[in-house]
Amino acid sequence: MPRQIVLATHNPHKVEEFQAIVAATRPDIEVVGYDGPEPVEDGVTFAENALIKARAAAVHTGLPALADDSGVCVDVLGGSPGVFSAYWAGHAKDAAANLNLLLDQISDISDPHRTAQFVSTIALVVPAVDGRQPVEHVVEGVWPGRIATAPSGDGGFGYDPIFVPDGQEPGAERSVGEWTADEKNAASHRSRAFVALGPLLATL
Repeated sequence: MPRQIVLATHNPHKVEEFQAIVAATRPDIEVVGYDGPEPVEDGVTFAENALIKARAAAVHTGLPALADDSGVCVDVLGGSPGVFSAYWAGHAKDAAANLNLLLDQISDISDPHRTAQFVSTIALVVPAVDGRQPVEHVVEGVWPGRIATAPSGDGGFGYDPIFVPDGQEPGAERSVGEWTADEKNAASHRSRAFVALGPLLATL
């Protein structure tokens, strides 16, 4: 029977994405969604917010918990939206409004200066068992690229349709919204963070 680990999110897209990434190296681990209360994410860094969510999920479920805090960091905006990526256009968490606001804010910025990174920070919290103290780890993955001038593609979610990763062939560059799920899972900021997380999961 697969070992369960809870992902501290109510976002089904993230659960599917994490399950695909985890299954590539640890098919014995089943990622399950979190059905508990959402803690207040009042951290000022990705790491702080990831730990807040993972700790809450571990306490609520008694299972080892993963939490991802991620976002897009645009260089010309000083790293914003950053930790505010999900709420950039307000607390309604409207992905389309967030994306359109970001495009509007840098609409006059030329392509060479539209550099950005997707950043994923993953926290792993193993709850106290048999008198042992809880164990906590934090890892990070960074996916460099730039912001397109307009959305393209129907895949992915969030800012994917306007994020163009580095390393693509000139003239054949695509936004992440045009990538397949397998392509994204193999290269994304979350998969890069998971490279560092993988050995830690081996200790479960």
